[in-house]
Amino acid sequence: MIAIVIPIAMTLFAVAALLNLYRLAIGPDIVDRILALDTLMINSIALIVLADLRMGLGVLFELALLIALMGFVGTVAMSKYLLRGDVIE
Repeated sequence: MIAIVIPIAMTLFAVAALLNLYRLAIGPDIVDRILALDTLMINSIALIVLADLRMGLGVLFELALLIALMGFVGTVAMSKYLLRGDVIE
C-alpha cells in the first residue's frame, strides 16, 4: 500500500513545486515571491522525506531539517529587509 502512495505523493509535491516556481517567476510583487520561495522550500522538504521513506535509508532527514532551518532564516531575513531596509541592526 505504501509503495503505491509514496510515488503518487511525490508526483503531487513535484507538481506543487512547479506551480511555486511559476509564482516565483511571475509574482506580481516581492511579497508573493517570498511566499512562493518559502512554499517551495516546504515542498522540497516533503520530497526529500518521501524519497527517504521510499529508499528506506533514514539518513536524509537531517538534510530536510537543514533545508527547513535555512528556509526559515531566509524568509525571516527577506521579510526583515523589506520592512526595515536592512537585516542586521
